[in-house]
Amino acid sequence: MSGISLRVVPLNADLLPDFLRFFDGVAFQDNPQWSSCYCQCFYEDHRTVEWSKRTAAVNREAARRRISAQQMRGYLAYRDDEVVGWCNAAPRRLLGALDAEPIEDSSEVGTILCFLVTPSHRGQGVATALLAGACDGFRAQGLRFAEANPRPGAQGAAANHFGPLAMYLASGFIQWRADADGSVWVRKPL
Repeated sequence: MSGISLRVVPLNADLLPDFLRFFDGVAFQDNPQWSSCYCQCFYEDHRTVEWSKRTAAVNREAARRRISAQQMRGYLAYRDDEVVGWCNAAPRRLLGALDAEPIEDSSEVGTILCFLVTPSHRGQGVATALLAGACDGFRAQGLRFAEANPRPGAQGAAANHFGPLAMYLASGFIQWRADADGSVWVRKPL
């Protein structure tokens, strides 16, 4: 892959076709059971939506609608003109699923939720570049902190979709708190 540039671009309505092509195609080629999500899980309030009954068509349309209205955020990683990765990273206020877990400074926090990297591009720094892009984007939006919720015991790409703890620690995040399920919250001042 040497000589091929990697660039990270904030999601916007003009990039909707690239986002959908990635999710409709290679995003879940080795994990098809998650292919119906379209990264909508955390945008929904799970107190009012029964997530397990959501279909791919419903989530795809929700993603299309949210991206068009700038109510869904994230970053696409491109190698040349091909999308090879995605990071769902948004101001916490947009993430209805987290409303059940309020924090005092939520209006100042950007939350990094999921990473998807095509299998042929894993282990090449794509997720780390996406993480840096998300932090830069949060800073540009005037947010004061970046947070994420990695699973320290996760094994494999699918289980590590929140991003590996080691990647966050190497990028200057610190462990902030732990949940009963064994996951941790990491945080970085911006």
